[in-house]
Amino acid sequence: MARGKWNVSRLSLVLLALLAPARAADIDVPRFLKGIEDRYNHAQTLEVAFTESYTLKGRKRTEKGDLFLRKPGRMRWQYSAPAGKLFVSDGKFIYYYNPDENRAEKMKFKETDDMRAPLAFLLGRLNFENDFREFHATAQGSDTFITALPKSDKLPYTEVSFLAAPDFTIRRLVVKGQDNSILEFVLENEKKNPPINDAMFRFTPPTGVEYVDSTQQ
Repeated sequence: MARGKWNVSRLSLVLLALLAPARAADIDVPRFLKGIEDRYNHAQTLEVAFTESYTLKGRKRTEKGDLFLRKPGRMRWQYSAPAGKLFVSDGKFIYYYNPDENRAEKMKFKETDDMRAPLAFLLGRLNFENDFREFHATAQGSDTFITALPKSDKLPYTEVSFLAAPDFTIRRLVVKGQDNSILEFVLENEKKNPPINDAMFRFTPPTGVEYVDSTQQ
């Protein structure tokens, strides 16, 4: 009897090992992407805590803070580490401020090559089929990890990967740059449609700060 149970157990383990890859292969990618699109395209505002890691040539920098998004195309990256750092978009212009450099800069949204700008797709006209040409999906526990290759080679990034939960909440986002850099965001405590004042997306440089208006160049 004991030997029979052992054989059954071994057979069960073999079947599980064979079935595990099948679950990843059977991911309905179009349905999953549609679920993500519906979740974020139907939101008017979004608030989420983020941890940002930037790696280039083996050197890694980690920062964290809170991200606020509002349709259409407005966002505020408010950093707690380093404290006071800001990256703000009013939908037309982007404002960057770093108190450690005592410098602020204004740029046109469409002209910036900062890889955070495209992440506004989390709240806007998200359409994977329009922006990406190829998708690869794997299962990570109950979550799904998808890598997307953009249609255009003129973008500052060559690849976007994201980990999404069964309810289509994006937990992690990884952006590979044309310069082989890796920008990664771990997203937590997402709040959908919280009240966010429009003033959050306006920026006035602090007194005494060097202010560069790149839109006039």
